[in-house]
Amino acid sequence: MPSKPIIPPPWAAFFMLLALVFPAGGQVAGNPLFTGRAERELLRAKIIFQANTNDPAAAQQLARASFELAELSTNSTRQAEVARTGIEVCRQWLARASNSAPCHYYLALNLGELAAAEAPSLAAYRQVYEVEREFQTAAALDAHFDFAGPARCLGLLYRDAPGWPLSVGSKHKAREWLDRAVVLAPEFPENQLNLAETHLKWRQREETEKALARLAVIWPAAQTNLTGESWEKDWCDWTFRRQTVQSEGSRIFKPRPGR
Repeated sequence: MPSKPIIPPPWAAFFMLLALVFPAGGQVAGNPLFTGRAERELLRAKIIFQANTNDPAAAQQLARASFELAELSTNSTRQAEVARTGIEVCRQWLARASNSAPCHYYLALNLGELAAAEAPSLAAYRQVYEVEREFQTAAALDAHFDFAGPARCLGLLYRDAPGWPLSVGSKHKAREWLDRAVVLAPEFPENQLNLAETHLKWRQREETEKALARLAVIWPAAQTNLTGESWEKDWCDWTFRRQTVQSEGSRIFKPRPGR
C-alpha cells in the first residue's frame, strides 16, 4: 500500500514556485565558464576567511561567493552544500555585528538558495519567512546596498511566492518594493528589468513599455560603467532577459492602431 504524502497537495504550487523566486538566468545557470569562475572565487574566499575569521570584509566575500555559486548550480545537493557555507559564515558574522546590512542581505540570499534546494520540505517553507525578515532588516539598515538589493529581492520574493495562506506573496508589496529599488538605484539595469518583466507578467502594456524605455536610456551608460569579468555573467543574463521581454511583449500585446 503506498504511503500517504507528507506534504498536503495545496502546497505543491508553493514548492514549484519556490525555486523561481531568485533564479539564475537561463543563459547563465550551469554555464561552465561562469560556474568555473564561481568555484574558484569560493575557494579563494574560503582561504582568505580562514586566515582571519574576524574580518568582516572576508566574511562578506565568502557569503557572496557562496550565494553566487549556489545560484549557478543545477544540482540541488551541491546548491544546498554551498548555500550552507554562506549561511554559516553569516551567522558567525551576525554574532559580532548584528547591525550589518550586508550580513543580513547575504544571509537572506543563501537561505533562499537552501530553501530552493531542499524543497519540498517544511524546512524550506519556514525558510522563506526568514528570508523575508532578513531582507527587511537589510533594507532598514542600508537601503542602497548592492544597488538597492534588499528592495529588489523583496520585490521578487513578493512577486513570485504564492500568496496567503501558503506564503508571503503579494502583488501590492511586489510593486511597492520593485518601484522602491528603481527609485533608490535607477541606473542599475536589473532594477529596471525586473519592473519590465513584472509588468509583462501582469499584462500591463503601458507600464511594460515605459520600463523598457527607461532601460534603453540607462543601458549605454551601464555598459560603460559596469565592466570587467565580474560583470560578464550579469550582462549575459540581462541581455537575454531584455530581448525576451521585448519579443514576448510584441507577441502578447497587439500593435497599436496606425502602427
